[in-house]
Amino acid sequence: MSLEQLLAWIPAGHPDVALARQVNFERLPAHIAIIMDGNGRWAAQRHLPRVEGHRAGIDAVRDTVETAARLGLGVLTLYAFSVENWKRPASEVGTLMQLLKRYLRSELNTLLTNDIRFRVIGRIEELSPDIQDELHIAIERTAKSQGMLFNIALNYGGRAEIVDAARRAIESGVRPEELDEDRFAGFLYTAGQPDPDLLIRTSGEMRVSNYLLWQIAYAEIYVTETLWPDFRRRHLLEAVLAYQKRERRYGGIASAPAAIGAQ
Repeated sequence: MSLEQLLAWIPAGHPDVALARQVNFERLPAHIAIIMDGNGRWAAQRHLPRVEGHRAGIDAVRDTVETAARLGLGVLTLYAFSVENWKRPASEVGTLMQLLKRYLRSELNTLLTNDIRFRVIGRIEELSPDIQDELHIAIERTAKSQGMLFNIALNYGGRAEIVDAARRAIESGVRPEELDEDRFAGFLYTAGQPDPDLLIRTSGEMRVSNYLLWQIAYAEIYVTETLWPDFRRRHLLEAVLAYQKRERRYGGIASAPAAIGAQ
């Protein structure tokens, strides 16, 4: 993706044009992970049921996924439903699952048009058969796409993922002395993918919420007060620009941030 291609999608004169021109396309995060938080508060502020916040959040998902693909990201991972979310009222869980089905059906053509490959990370086998069917259709239909990889973390938990990886390692017959960090990473849900360079959390909360615990070891964390249903292209561009101004250390000597708007 280039600046020209991104600008072709943004309406002329839109404020986002100025943000896009500041992006250094040579220093994009390879993988952005997002904790989508604030749907309930968004609804409460408007005196609406919580489920209306989840419905509004679909628009944010649509805008964020397309922006990320047009920006040229390699991987985008969204935290949609955690293993802990089953504790919520059954009516709310049911609505979330129906919204997921609706999103997959309505956005499949958009994913294909933008050459986006869809995957799910989490304990998919514990979901209802109808949800599994919808997920597999989207996975299979986009399997040949060569652009951005779009992960949805569904029935996901970071600790559960590590436990599942340990079980896979044992089942594969790997001996303890043969197991190092690189080999263990090959048993995670995200095997073969780069770790997130940038973790974004909406709604201002300072928690990682059991999300990609292994993978975010050296991720830059960006927290915005914006509630998820209000998150749009501008907010994603602002997060990328903030990331590009940081010095990444990885426990060692800092590497200077690349110049902004160098293209």
